Amino acid sequence: MNDQTTAHREELLAVFDREMREGARPDGPGVRVERTDGVVRQVGTDHDWNGVVWSSPDLDAAGADAAIAAQVAHCTAHGYGEFEWKLYAHDRPADLGARLLAAGFVPDEPETLLVSPVADQPMTVRLPEGVRLRTVRDEADVDLMARAHEQAFGSDWSRLRHQVLARLREDPDHFVGVLAMAGDEPVSSARMELYPGTGFAGLWGGGTVEAWRGKGVYRALIAFRARIAAERGYRYLQVDATEDSRPILQRLGFTALGTTTPYVYRPAS
Repeated sequence: MNDQTTAHREELLAVFDREMREGARPDGPGVRVERTDGVVRQVGTDHDWNGVVWSSPDLDAAGADAAIAAQVAHCTAHGYGEFEWKLYAHDRPADLGARLLAAGFVPDEPETLLVSPVADQPMTVRLPEGVRLRTVRDEADVDLMARAHEQAFGSDWSRLRHQVLARLREDPDHFVGVLAMAGDEPVSSARMELYPGTGFAGLWGGGTVEAWRGKGVYRALIAFRARIAAERGYRYLQVDATEDSRPILQRLGFTALGTTTPYVYRPAS
């Protein structure tokens, strides 16, 4: 990695940390952001995503342990089924992951944080024959999103369904849901979260059912959302990518800024 590439990466990471983590805003209706105990966390109901999005780089060992204990107490007091600490590879102290593990948090699979300037992304949508894209409009469309997601990833979508329906009802200006349809069947679905007050739009989902993989559907969903983000004045696209999507995104010009690992705490029942 040359000096220019390193500087570009460090600049993108600094902007992301400042706008999306330290300066985090609620990502949906009914949730709030709290700054306490050296962390920034989002909290809502048990149906919402509850967790830590940023921790102070000044945390030392004692401060980290105190902050972790405070989050465990918060989770327990509010009766959350789970609470997540979203740990980034550059967070401090360096052994923060081990400290979370010792406190009862369980790490999930790490993902790669990728960011691209919107202006650098191709916005021409190219689809395989027989597939069309359309935005999500109502509850029936959300059910189609759920079907595509569950077939693509093999995981339950009930919690996300609740969140997507809430966004459509209460904050549609900052949410875009997209369906890839082959006839009447959903073959892929994706979401874009538009974060007001920041330059970032987050890309989520994009899982494609097995029969339609490798045909350009995922790339088309990226281009479709990039075009909308550009029209609405957002500067950056951000993705937490699995190893399936990371190579595709890097070929499209996204820059890998490091890894992020969800550490999840589930109180004993």
